[in-house]
Amino acid sequence: MAEYSEDFLKETLTRARIIAMVGLSPDPVRPSQFVARYLQLRGKRIVPVNPRHAGKRILGQPVYPDLASIPGDAAVDMVDIFRRSEEVPSIVEAALDHLPALQTVWMQIGVENAEAAARAEAAGKRVIQNRCPKIEHQRLFGELRMGGFATGIISSRL
Repeated sequence: MAEYSEDFLKETLTRARIIAMVGLSPDPVRPSQFVARYLQLRGKRIVPVNPRHAGKRILGQPVYPDLASIPGDAAVDMVDIFRRSEEVPSIVEAALDHLPALQTVWMQIGVENAEAAARAEAAGKRVIQNRCPKIEHQRLFGELRMGGFATGIISSRL
């Protein structure tokens, strides 16, 4: 797994405001839904991208069939990829071609593609592979306890 400094991850998560989630599912028990809902509750605008659900709404937002269909004024600054690793190069190319405000390409846990990462980095974008923004946000901003994880802190609150 690639190593990223805590400062790099924290800065990336702080500056991301509008996140296109490629592969976001409408199913409330899918990991993509957990991540999207969490980020939405933290003030991020989620732009769902899923060709099977285009024209519908997920988490109150219109679903687009692909990145090229997102309106130019959406100002998407991060793409979070919930697709297989072999699909990443075409997603990154579409992001670079159609999202002028793009700053970050984020690949979920289990998703890595060195070719696509190099292409995005060569275009001046931040790249994070094989990580989850929800988990990293919780870890870096002190919210892991909210996910039911033991924090090692003893509290007298009931």
